[in-house]
Amino acid sequence: MSGCSLPSLDNRTISSALLKSEARATRIGTAVATRADQHPGKSGIYPLPNPYDAFAARMLLAKAADRTLDVQYYIWHKDITGTLLLEALHEAARRGVRVRLLLDDNGISDMDEDLKTLDSHPNIEVRLFNPYIVRKPTKWLGYVTDFSRANRRMHNKSFTADNQATIVGGRNVGDEYFGASNGVLFADLDVLCVGTVVDSVSSAFDSYWASESSYPVGLILTRVRGNRMEQLTMAADAVERDPAASAFVNTVKRSVFINELLAGSLNLEWAHTRMVSDDPAKGLGKAEAKGLMSHQLEEVIGAPGSDMVLVSPYFVPTAAGVDAFRKMAGRGVKVRILTNSLDATDVAAVHAGYAKWRKDLLKSGITLFEMNSFSSVTAGRKSKSSIGSSGASLHAKTFAVDGKRIFVGSFNFDPRSFNLNTELGFVIDSPALARQIGALFDSAVPTYAYKVLLGEDGKLYWIEKQGEKQIRYDHDPRTTCWKRGLVFLLSMLPIEWLL
Repeated sequence: MSGCSLPSLDNRTISSALLKSEARATRIGTAVATRADQHPGKSGIYPLPNPYDAFAARMLLAKAADRTLDVQYYIWHKDITGTLLLEALHEAARRGVRVRLLLDDNGISDMDEDLKTLDSHPNIEVRLFNPYIVRKPTKWLGYVTDFSRANRRMHNKSFTADNQATIVGGRNVGDEYFGASNGVLFADLDVLCVGTVVDSVSSAFDSYWASESSYPVGLILTRVRGNRMEQLTMAADAVERDPAASAFVNTVKRSVFINELLAGSLNLEWAHTRMVSDDPAKGLGKAEAKGLMSHQLEEVIGAPGSDMVLVSPYFVPTAAGVDAFRKMAGRGVKVRILTNSLDATDVAAVHAGYAKWRKDLLKSGITLFEMNSFSSVTAGRKSKSSIGSSGASLHAKTFAVDGKRIFVGSFNFDPRSFNLNTELGFVIDSPALARQIGALFDSAVPTYAYKVLLGEDGKLYWIEKQGEKQIRYDHDPRTTCWKRGLVFLLSMLPIEWLL
C-alpha cells in the first residue's frame, strides 16, 4: 500500500450475524431456547466477577460455538491469555465456525503478523477500527498526522457465540484483566447473557463491522512472510505448557460453566435487559445525539430517586458532572462513588482530572472511596471479591440506581467515554444485582478502599481500615511527593476534554 491515506472500502466482504432461526438450532440455541421462551422479553444474566471464571467463560464459549463467533475488543495483548484465546478462535475456525474479529488498532501491540495470519484462514476475517497507516516502530506518528480521527477509539467489548450467548463488560483481553500477570490485576466485571438482548449485541456488532471506520486487516497490514498458521498453533501449545499458564488451563478444564449452560442448569437471573451503545459514526465524530450512549443512558435509566452507587476506574466528573451530582444530593439522593486512588491508578493524567474535583464533590454531600492498590497491605493475602485483589487496580465500570437496575459495560464517567470513544453496555432491571453492588459499599469497599473525607480546615484526608484499626493519611496514601506534584501539574493543564 502506497501513500499515507486510508484505502478504499468498496470491496469489503458483506456479512451479518447468524439468523435467529438458524441460531436456535445450534447447541447453545437449543439449550437456552426453552428457558428463554419461559421468560419472554427478558434475558438470562450470569455475572462474571472472578477473573479466572471470566477467562474460562470466553474459552468455553469459543469451544461451544457451532456456527459463528463475533468478537470485538479495544485491547488484545500477545500474552498468556491473549494467545490462548486467539488459538481458541483459530480452533473454532478449523471446526467450520465463521469467526469475525474486530479490534481497535490502538491496543494490539506486536499483533500484526498474528492477526494477518489468522485472517488468511478461510473461516476468519479480521478488521481494525480506526487503523493507523504507519505501523511499528513509528505507529504513534498516526496521532500527529491524523489526530482528530486517531484520538477516537473503539472501547467496546463483546464476545458473542452463535448469536445466542454473549459476554459484555469491562474486561479487555490480556493477562492483567484475567489475573495471569505478576503485576497489577485489574478488578473488573463482565456478565454472560442469553436471551432477547443478544440479538441487539449482534446487530451492534454488524453496524461496527460495516462502519466507515472498520478496515479489513489485509488492506492495512503487509503480507505475512511464509506459512505462519502452524507457527501460531505451536506458539499457543508452548504457552499452554508454560507453568505460568497452568492456573488458567486448569480453570478451563475444571469449569462446569459450559456443561451447565448447555444442560440448561446454569443459575441465570432473568431480567429485562437493554443494550446501550454508541453509533459507530462516533468514531469519525459524525454521530447524532440520539446515537450516543450518554443520551441513551439518560433515557433508559432516568433520574435517580433515592440512591446511586457508581464504580468507575477513570472518573473525571468535570464541572457539569459535579453540578449534576450536587443536584442529586440536593434532592436527597444518596450518592456513593468508588474510583482508583492515585496509588492504584494506571493513568496518572486521568487521576489529575478527577483529583481537582474531590473537594467540590465532598462539599456537595457525595461519599467518595478510592481503591487501595494493596501493594503493601497484608502481604500475600489475595481476595476473590469482585473489587479486590493483591496488587489491584479498579477497572470495572458499573453503577446501580435506586436498588432496582444496574449498568455493566465499557463506559467510564469521563469526557473520553462521553465524547470521543465508542462504548457498549447493558442496563439490567435487577433489584438482586443492584442490592449486591450496594452491599459491596457496605461491606467490601470500606475494607478494600480508602474513604476520602474533608476536614474542618478544608483539607482532604483519607481513612484506611485495617481490621479494627483505622489509619489516617493527610495526603494521597502510599504516594511520593514527586507523583503528587506531577498530578498537581497535570491538573493545571487544559487537557480535561482528552481524559
